[in-house]
Amino acid sequence: MYLTEQYPHNLKDFTISVVAYNKPGVMARICSLITRRGFNIESISAGDAKDDGMYRLTIVIKGDDRAVEQIQKQIHKMIDTVKVSLVNQENKIEKEMALVKVKAVNGEKLEMFQLIDVYKANIVDTTPEGFVAQVVGSKEKVNRFINVFPKERIVEIARTGIVAMNRWN
Repeated sequence: MYLTEQYPHNLKDFTISVVAYNKPGVMARICSLITRRGFNIESISAGDAKDDGMYRLTIVIKGDDRAVEQIQKQIHKMIDTVKVSLVNQENKIEKEMALVKVKAVNGEKLEMFQLIDVYKANIVDTTPEGFVAQVVGSKEKVNRFINVFPKERIVEIARTGIVAMNRWN
């Protein structure tokens, strides 16, 4: 039985930060460890960490306190893992970036560009057929931005996944 079937009422989002050696297969092993225990990875992003040869993964999963604590401990035991920490849900900075390719005829572009301005998004490419907009913000803001466009007008969406860290105390 999967965790989500066993504890559906106790599940909430947890953001886990992992600093590991940048070696082939490390991310795959971490993802495998998480999914083998019945968790779905809601978001994952990876990039260079502060130190050379290291990278940082930001992983968002749904779970309960006890299960997520176990996942953290198991990731920490992995050979290429340097640091594992939970990002404080109440005191975090969290961002995501999305590129949204939208079909628009000339008569619609002005109205759509005004919507883009409301969300403080940017046009990063434009052609007579349409445009590509970039939006940065919380997952909720990105979702709201995407939902302002009619589904039949959206050609393609590319999202980075969430990056997060704790704020200064």
